[in-house]
Amino acid sequence: MQKTCNILIGGEAGQGLVTVGQILAKGLVRSGYAICVTQSYQSRIRGGHNTFAIRAGVDPIKAPQEAVDLLVALDADTVQIHKKELLPHGLIIIDEALARTGDGVFPIPFTKLAPDQYTNIVDLGVIAALLGLDQGICAQAVADFFGKGHRDVIQENQRALEAAYRWGIEQAAAFEKLPPLSQPKPHMMMNGNEAIALGAASAGLKFYSFYPMTPSTSIGLALAAWARELGIIVEQAEDEIAAINMALGASFAGAPSMVATSGGGFALMVEGVSLAAMTETPVVIVVGQRPAPATGLPTRTAQADLEFVLHAGHGEFPRAVFAPGSIEECFTLTQKALALAERYQGPVFILTDQFLADSYRATAPFQLDGMPLVQPWSPKGNVFPTPYRRFAITADGISPRLLPGLTEHLVVADSDEHTEDGHITEDLEVRTKMVNKRLRKGAGMRVEAIPPELQGAEGPDLLLITWGSSKGAVEEAAALMQARGEQVATLHFAQVWPLVPELFLERLQRAKEVVVVEGNATGQLARLIRRETGFLIERRVLRYDGLPITPEFITRELER
Repeated sequence: MQKTCNILIGGEAGQGLVTVGQILAKGLVRSGYAICVTQSYQSRIRGGHNTFAIRAGVDPIKAPQEAVDLLVALDADTVQIHKKELLPHGLIIIDEALARTGDGVFPIPFTKLAPDQYTNIVDLGVIAALLGLDQGICAQAVADFFGKGHRDVIQENQRALEAAYRWGIEQAAAFEKLPPLSQPKPHMMMNGNEAIALGAASAGLKFYSFYPMTPSTSIGLALAAWARELGIIVEQAEDEIAAINMALGASFAGAPSMVATSGGGFALMVEGVSLAAMTETPVVIVVGQRPAPATGLPTRTAQADLEFVLHAGHGEFPRAVFAPGSIEECFTLTQKALALAERYQGPVFILTDQFLADSYRATAPFQLDGMPLVQPWSPKGNVFPTPYRRFAITADGISPRLLPGLTEHLVVADSDEHTEDGHITEDLEVRTKMVNKRLRKGAGMRVEAIPPELQGAEGPDLLLITWGSSKGAVEEAAALMQARGEQVATLHFAQVWPLVPELFLERLQRAKEVVVVEGNATGQLARLIRRETGFLIERRVLRYDGLPITPEFITRELER
């Protein structure tokens, strides 16, 4: 694998490992390094075993790594659980009061360096010294983390940081520092949920409703922090049913709207999905996947809700489903989802998962110049006959959408089958015409479908297919095999519906062998591809233990 340093911080919930992890990650990004963060935590406020892993290096990093260079143990259990993952040159950073003698153990005299409440900052200072990070950059990251209103707290933490950094330098430990970088380009430290929130805000989102549910909650928290400045209404509803119905009401009134949830919450939203389709109301729905059924493993990751989202909502109607595989795709695909929902007047989905939602990366600033904002359809320059026909039957299935109260026209909508002017009907001939009208919008969605991204040669010996957050791991696994002389290519689906065979089937047919890589137990994308194309993908690399797919996992499974 490419030359990087993998730092694993482990301990119990409540020990502050996320605090030190986030500050360290920010210091690395500000120093110019690429990062990939993997957070693993149990569904409890205190106790249990949690980890915050940061893989850092000079070149872009696409995936997490299993092997550990630097193990930061906040408790003794972390050593026992993860010492088998430590590389031969690796170090174990631990309080000298907990340390056992042995190769690779680097005991720290915490009580001599700072009071007990600053032990995490002591860890940060020692790590920064071992990696060769600039103390000033780390000190500024500490100040930014605690905010301007906590000057005394910042000063005490920075004293602890300075003492630990100085001590770490004096030890001259045999640990390879990160290569120094000169004049690093500025990058943002951002996770998948923050990128989704930023993508929605930049596209013109005006209303967001949600009920907190891991791993989607931080989308709402990010939008709430920006709401006043950007003119966005963020509403925490009493449950998921209320959340989607609020969003539909806001969208009906002309506010581009989005909701986010996870599988269990989405189960409650399903009737609202069908309502959006029948009333032809735009809405974007983010589903953060996690292991199920029922509550399952609520803080772990999975890619097992593709078929659920694809078929959610009673009846037949068109939809689009996006599955971002990177922070950049979280941003751009959310913009596209809002635009597509508005254009085709119905539900559009974004499938993410716990791994991508919580994974911080170093991200170049997004280009916003010339980006169009999503705007509800405007009547300017158009004359509409009375009575206004909200659901007028058109060649492309898209009807002219006026907003209620903004013209002299009466806007009527109904969840029952309806006539062109929106009134309930049981005329079966009208029913057939309306079904066909709504389905015609699917043809436009197919024209706008994003082709899967090919990396590597056409007609390879092995073609690895994946979707969503497994993208980076698959591409890095392919690079490992290519370095061994194997002819491997990858095909990543950032949009999993509509599937348009003309965009990818020939590539599958040219490959000598095709393998699908997914985070579920049944090969849901493989089954969908066979259903839509007839192409059978027999060989599958599947992970469903709640952990993210890694390059090592893929190569191990392929070697079997």
